[in-house]
Amino acid sequence: MNTKVKVLFVCMGNICRSPTAQGVFRALAQEAGLADAIEIDSAGTHAYHVGKAPDRRAQQTARRRGMSLEDLRARAATEEDMARFDYVVVMDQDNFHDLLGICPPQYERKVHLLMDFAPELRVREVPDPYYGAERGFEQVFDMIEAAASGLLRHIQERHFS
Repeated sequence: MNTKVKVLFVCMGNICRSPTAQGVFRALAQEAGLADAIEIDSAGTHAYHVGKAPDRRAQQTARRRGMSLEDLRARAATEEDMARFDYVVVMDQDNFHDLLGICPPQYERKVHLLMDFAPELRVREVPDPYYGAERGFEQVFDMIEAAASGLLRHIQERHFS
């Protein structure tokens, strides 16, 4: 296979949920032997935190789970991302709709809610843990881990079978 599958995770500020999803998915792709076959990035629908590292609570949660988010930096999603990425995976409905505002119609089919890849959890959105306590980051990490596993299975079946 000579073309990478490209996955972009998106939340509002790109310092909590989407970098967590990027880190989790990166670890899962590595475990599956697909690190060189899948390009993984994250972005925000708002430019509040551009250039900043993930929230320290997100980083601490990831570290406790054996992964690092320290190399990640926030950036804003762009219209060019819609053309470049095969999967644009969003954390909640508000950001889904914000993203569609910059997404050319021909790429709308690429935009997905992350939790649609974990239907067994029966939730559609990953809540924003930013204004809450550390426990919220743990819950969000669990949700992201389940959905990222489902997304990886989907990509493996669709692109690597």
